[in-house]
Amino acid sequence: MAKMGADPFSVRAEASCSSSPSRIFAFRIRAYTNNQHIDDKNRFYKELGTFALKRKIEDLVLRAEMLTPTALEFEEARRLKQEEVIREYDLWDDVAKSDEDLVQLAESAKAIDSLKDLRYKAEEAKLITELAGMDSINYEFLKQAYTACVSVNKSLDKYELSKLLREPYDMEGACVTIESGNEGIYSEIWAEQLTRMYIKWAEKQCHKARIVEKQDSDSGGIKYAMIELEFKSAYGYLSGERGIHYMSGNSENKLDLSKVINPDELKAGTAAVDVIPLFLESSPDLSIDENDLEITIRPSYEEEQSNTSPSLTIQHIPTGLQVRSTGERSRFANKLKALNRLKAKLLIVMREQGVSDLASVRSSAISSSWNQVARRYVFHPNKLVEDVKTGIQLSDLTAVLNGNIEPFIGAHINSRRHEIP
Repeated sequence: MAKMGADPFSVRAEASCSSSPSRIFAFRIRAYTNNQHIDDKNRFYKELGTFALKRKIEDLVLRAEMLTPTALEFEEARRLKQEEVIREYDLWDDVAKSDEDLVQLAESAKAIDSLKDLRYKAEEAKLITELAGMDSINYEFLKQAYTACVSVNKSLDKYELSKLLREPYDMEGACVTIESGNEGIYSEIWAEQLTRMYIKWAEKQCHKARIVEKQDSDSGGIKYAMIELEFKSAYGYLSGERGIHYMSGNSENKLDLSKVINPDELKAGTAAVDVIPLFLESSPDLSIDENDLEITIRPSYEEEQSNTSPSLTIQHIPTGLQVRSTGERSRFANKLKALNRLKAKLLIVMREQGVSDLASVRSSAISSSWNQVARRYVFHPNKLVEDVKTGIQLSDLTAVLNGNIEPFIGAHINSRRHEIP
């Protein structure tokens, strides 16, 4: 009897190893009861998760149902108007205008097909949700519907943003340059990380980004890189990236800085990002006086080894703007490419200053507007990415550096709403 009065742990231990049938039966009853309690608890949380997932799906479907018909109506009206314009004149009278109208008509047709597909996917997700409702625990059905809804809404986000890309060069490709600051090794490795960030962003958009020029540094980073994105609207999406990108704090090996320095001693680093249009189907429409250009040719060891033409730099004397080209195999090709980049840069400056000729460009206003801090990336003690232009802040630094910069792009484009008539 004294033994039976032992502490509960001893009793359970004895029951588990005793050969007594009654004690084994009692132990099994307790185990079954415990398992049943766990199953009920899991079932409760699964039903709670299912309810929350249903609500998310309903919200996403509702947005799709509200936006898709309006967008379809707009695109179909635009297509009808374009068809009327084409019918009113002879296509051979103005071949250039006819080609432009036909391209716009094709784009409208493509937009209509895409929106119809989105409407179908939203209806399908709604149907899946209703079918899942017949079985309260059918979580897989709901996950399938949720994935479809997220995809539809991402496409609607892109469609909405594309309607705001109405400035003159928004539909062009983009040429992105990243240049390390004066902080030495810190800035050089930071510039390399930013270069990877933009390449990953392009890949997430199912497009390719080409590094056409790069100057490596002894630290394992880069001093300069140029990326060309040859897809429509790249400039419209990335124009807000221009400016100084500032990094501070401990990297915790995210930038591989531990290979070259002690992460605890990490200082600030900067990189200047510039974005200009990359004209996909035409050349920049701007005339520049040759006498206003200063051309410098500098051969480098890397260029001699790779049989490429020496680096060519063009400076526009009146404004002080400077561009270069190093990737072509002839001096003439490098000059042509650098000249196109200079024209694109000058067109953006003229647009921003609201002037129609080069003589009216204020060179003093260029450096102040192109050297402002665009974004801050903080690694330690708390991870944070702050977009100075829009005020958007994100704590998922790793995701941003992996190319997830859509929130910043969307905020920048949406900030134009009040500027568009």
